[in-house]
Amino acid sequence: MFDRVDKPLLITIIILLISGLIIFGSAALGVLSVNEVKFYAVIKTQLIYALIGGSIALCIGTYIPYQFYKRYAYQLFGFALIFTTLVFVPGLQRYHGGAHRWIDIGPFSLQPSEALKFAFVGVVAFWCTKYRHLFRDMRYGLLPYLLAAGVVSVLLLSQPDFGTYLVIMTASFVTYFVGGARKKHIYTLIIAGIIGVVVLISLRPYMLERVKTFLDSGHDPRGASWQLNQSLIALGGGGLTGRGLGQSVQKFNYLPEPIGDSIFAVLGEELGFIGVIFLITLYGIVGVRGYVISKYSRDQYGRLLAIGVVTIILTQATLNIGSMLGVLPLSGVPLPLVSHGGTALMVALFELGVLLNISKQSTLV
Repeated sequence: MFDRVDKPLLITIIILLISGLIIFGSAALGVLSVNEVKFYAVIKTQLIYALIGGSIALCIGTYIPYQFYKRYAYQLFGFALIFTTLVFVPGLQRYHGGAHRWIDIGPFSLQPSEALKFAFVGVVAFWCTKYRHLFRDMRYGLLPYLLAAGVVSVLLLSQPDFGTYLVIMTASFVTYFVGGARKKHIYTLIIAGIIGVVVLISLRPYMLERVKTFLDSGHDPRGASWQLNQSLIALGGGGLTGRGLGQSVQKFNYLPEPIGDSIFAVLGEELGFIGVIFLITLYGIVGVRGYVISKYSRDQYGRLLAIGVVTIILTQATLNIGSMLGVLPLSGVPLPLVSHGGTALMVALFELGVLLNISKQSTLV
C-alpha cells in the first residue's frame, strides 16, 4: 500500500502524528489538575482516534484511487452538505461554546464540517477540470462557484463556525484560482470576500471583539484578550529551549482549551523556540511535498485535488499558530494532528492519505 508513495511526506506525517500525541499528552495534564475522569477520557479518545481511527483513515485515503472522488464528486458534496445540516436537528445536535458544530451518535461526537472541507475542494477540482475551457462564460466559471460557496457559507455561518469557514473558503479559492479562473472573476471574489468579512464582523459581536483584541491585546484583559495574553505569556516563558516537557505553567487554569486551540502555546512554553520551529518545519515539509506532488500529478484533477488538500492543512495550521502568536485574530481552529478533536484528526489523516495516493500515481515514481 505504501510502497510507491512519496516517502518524505509519509515519514513527515508519522513524525507529526507522534509529536502531536506527545504534545497532547503533556497539555492534557492541565485537564488532570481539574478533572481526573475527563483527563483519562480525553487521553483514551485521542489515542483511539489517532492510533486506530486515524491509521485506518490514512490507509483508506492511500488505498482508494483518487479518481474515485472525481467520479462521485457531486454525490460526495451533496452527502457532506446533508451531513452538515444534521447539526441543526434536535436530538442529534450538541450545543457547546455558543455553537452547533457537532452531532452525537451514541457514544461518539462528530463534527460534520470536517468532511465538508474535503468534499467542497473535491467538487471544485472536478468542476475546474471538466469546464475549464468554458470559464470565459460566467455560467461555467464564477456563478457555479459562487452558488456552491453560498450554500456552504450559510451552513457554516449559521452554526456559527467562522474558523472552518475561512479554511474551506481559502482552500476552495486556491483550487479555483489554480484551476484556471479568469482574473476578473478572481478580483470579484476577493472584493466580495472583503466586503463579506466586514459585514460579518459588524453583525457578530464576538467577531468584533476578536478584531479589537487582535489590534490591541490590552483590550478587555480579563475577557476577550485573556486567551491571547496567556498564550503570549506561555510562549515568552518558553524562551529558546523551553521549561521542559510537561513543565508548562500556563496550561494549569490559565490557558483556555490547553488541549484544543491553545495547544501551540503549551508547546512553545515547554519546548521553546526550538520546539516551535521544529513543528512549523514539519508543516512546511508537508506543504512543499504536497505542492511537488501536485506539480507532477498525471492529470489536472489530481493536480487540483492535491493543491486543495495541502491548502486545507496549511491554512488551518497558519490560522491556529498565527492566532496564538498574535499576528492573526483568534479563529478557534484546531492545530492539525495535534489538537484534541477526533473527527478533525481522522479527516486530516484521510486527506493526507489521498495526497499519498496521488503521489503513487504521479510521475515522481
